[in-house]
Amino acid sequence: MSTQADPGTQLVTVRYFAGARAAAGVEEETVRIARPGGEPVTVADVLAAVLALHDGRLARVVPACSFLLDGIAVHDHAVPVPEHAELDVLPPFAGG
Repeated sequence: MSTQADPGTQLVTVRYFAGARAAAGVEEETVRIARPGGEPVTVADVLAAVLALHDGRLARVVPACSFLLDGIAVHDHAVPVPEHAELDVLPPFAGG
């Protein structure tokens, strides 16, 4: 049985760490992202969706963050995101 109710959308789990977690107010969330015309969902689409769900605190943190898509660093926000992927939002860490 599929957990995807609408073929025009895609589910992605977003996990927040450190300051991003504090700004989002949650550790993780699953977001449903529209796929108009069946276009692939990108990292930019996921970020736009989560920013629409939260207040300006998260919007101030995200530009300084790095991202892991299913454990692999992504620098290009045009990278396609597979169904049921995990996107980690990592703010800069102090030290080390």
